[in-house]
Amino acid sequence: MVVSDTHMPRMAKKLPERLVRELGSADRILHAGDWTSEDVYEELVRYAPVEGVAGNNDGEALSAKFGFRKRIQCGEVRIGLVHGHGKNARITAEQQAAAAFGPDEVDVVVFGHSHVPVSKKQGGVLLFNPGSPTDKRRQKRYSFGILEIDGKEIKAKHVFYDSKE
Repeated sequence: MVVSDTHMPRMAKKLPERLVRELGSADRILHAGDWTSEDVYEELVRYAPVEGVAGNNDGEALSAKFGFRKRIQCGEVRIGLVHGHGKNARITAEQQAAAAFGPDEVDVVVFGHSHVPVSKKQGGVLLFNPGSPTDKRRQKRYSFGILEIDGKEIKAKHVFYDSKE
C-alpha cells in the first residue's frame, strides 16, 4: 500500500473509508511524506508495518523520526522513498524524486508532494506517486496506490475515489 500527503488533521479528521478497506490486506505501508501528525503513523501501523519519509510540511519531530530519503528492500525489488520537494521551485516533484537516487540504486521511486498520481518508467525505473487520499487539490478524485511485487516483477496501480469520508 502506498500513500502520501495525508495532511491530517487539517485535510481530514480520519483516514478515508476507501483507504481503510484496502489497508486490511496490506503487507506493508509506504508513506511518502506530509503526514503533518504522528497520529497518522499510529493509525497506519495498526494495519501493517509502516515505512515513511518526512515531507516539507512535517515538523522537526517527524523529520527526525523518518528522515527525508530511504531505500527499502521488498523481496528482490529496491524501492526508493522520498517526498519530492526541494529548494528550487522550478524543478517538479517528479524531477526531484527521479534525481534522488542513483541510476542503479533502485527499481522504483515512490514520491509525493504534488498530489498528482504518476506511474511511469523513466530510464528503467518506475516513478510512482500515489496522489493524496485526503487532499486532491486540482485532481478530480482522491487516490492512493498499490504495489504488488512478485520476484522482480512490479505491478503498480492507483485506486481512485470521490469522498474522503
